[in-house]
Amino acid sequence: MAGKNLNTKTGRSPEQQDELLRKLESRFEKHMNRHDGLLWADIREKLVTNPQKLRSLWDMERTGGEPDVVGYDEEADEILFFDCAKESPKDRRSVCYDQEALESRKKYRPENNAVDMAESMGIDLLTEAQYLELQTLGNFDTKTSSWIKTPAEMRKQGGAQFGDFRYGRTFIFHNGAESYFATRGFRGSLRV
Repeated sequence: MAGKNLNTKTGRSPEQQDELLRKLESRFEKHMNRHDGLLWADIREKLVTNPQKLRSLWDMERTGGEPDVVGYDEEADEILFFDCAKESPKDRRSVCYDQEALESRKKYRPENNAVDMAESMGIDLLTEAQYLELQTLGNFDTKTSSWIKTPAEMRKQGGAQFGDFRYGRTFIFHNGAESYFATRGFRGSLRV
């Protein structure tokens, strides 16, 4: 019975797709401050006509990201989703920054890295500006931290950036890209 009635582009049954859309709608309605002036009906229409994006949202949800709409780009006619879980998504923690960092570890290698995981999900790591924007919508990463997209010049020198929220403010820090911690994951963005 496995594989019957699955959408070939999303890999999900109609029931699973409907369940995801209900979760997204519920979150959308609960946090109207994140997307003032946008209507769920318009967003739903964009989602059901973009199955690959729906698959990415499924992966964001499945890994604990709690994706939600945070804006609309009028010029590109795109809806912007961010991972809005209070803490860095649970199933995306204990990862170093990228493949190069992972390969540089001689001992205690993590199973994965943030850049490749994001790519496999079809999402982008939040940029520093996006991470700061996210923090205007609430207090995120008060007990965890999240890797963010790192400028190439910093990455060439072995570093990578991450952010968190402590002492009533947002901090952007740096670490060796090969480092990983049980409390550090990554947050993503998706344009639909």
